[in-house]
Amino acid sequence: MTMRQMGVIGLPRNYEIFYEICTGSNDALCDDVRALGPMPTQDQLDGIGRKYFAGTNGRNVLEEARDQVATKIEEVMSLLRRERSSLEKYGSILGKTSGGLNSQITQDILLRIVGIMSAATESTLEQGRQIETSIIDKSAELEKVKVTLEEYKKLADTDPLTQIWNRRAFDRAVASIYDTEKGRMFSALIIADIDRFKDFNDRHGHPVGDRILQIVADIISSNVQPGMFVARTGGEEFAIIGEGMSEEGISRVAEAIRTAIEAAPFVSTDTGMSYGPVTISLGICMASEAAGPEDLYIKADRALYASKVSGRNQITRHSSLVDGKARKNWFIYRKD
Repeated sequence: MTMRQMGVIGLPRNYEIFYEICTGSNDALCDDVRALGPMPTQDQLDGIGRKYFAGTNGRNVLEEARDQVATKIEEVMSLLRRERSSLEKYGSILGKTSGGLNSQITQDILLRIVGIMSAATESTLEQGRQIETSIIDKSAELEKVKVTLEEYKKLADTDPLTQIWNRRAFDRAVASIYDTEKGRMFSALIIADIDRFKDFNDRHGHPVGDRILQIVADIISSNVQPGMFVARTGGEEFAIIGEGMSEEGISRVAEAIRTAIEAAPFVSTDTGMSYGPVTISLGICMASEAAGPEDLYIKADRALYASKVSGRNQITRHSSLVDGKARKNWFIYRKD
């Protein structure tokens, strides 16, 4: 709807930009798009894409990679066609030579046949060596394209401010929980939200707020077990996915995160001013309690809301809620 109101064409590279805007995970991107005015041109949006998404927009990256792969494959096929042509020519020489052997042979004819065979064999072997070298080179070039694609893919799934996974990567990760029975039975979702974050931005400005987000992301990443998935899912909200854990185990992880953030100093390195204390509220839901990824997120969010209305800076398990229900009152987000 936002894109339609601004006259933005529904291209994949434009959805990339507005997806990030709507999740609220990149304030600088929002400011730059806002500065373009109510009706930005496609050239202006492509410039935004090149600035924020892996140095270029997603469409050009994929098309360029696709073209490179197609070109390299065609070059390899051309080499194989040359090899086939060379072998067919060599086979023709062998056939003619074999036919000549059926006629009366003189010493002169035999020497000429040997010479022809020797030259043809050497030429075919040399051609084969050249083609082998060329195919090895093309394979190396294709491997470079593959590495580049992986780098772009990682950048597209990374939150630019905190350098952890973003909402796009989270959506895939939470959906994959229900791909296997093991994931459904032994996975859990934590949703965490910084308490009164709007106050920090109002009091100290967005640069300080951004720095707090970075520190919190680092603390969360440092207090989870190896292999656990950590993402910034928008604004001041984070998500952690644990696999192969009981409810007690995932609760211990959540408590380690909560206490580490509560105890961490949030101090300006330039002025020495303290921006703390910073606290975080968390909600937990086991995958086995939900019918699917969307239901899992909703129930973890209900648990998070319960932590907020109960005083913040605490953890709530969805399993502890009465009937699993908690009606959201948006007034809790107003400044106290």
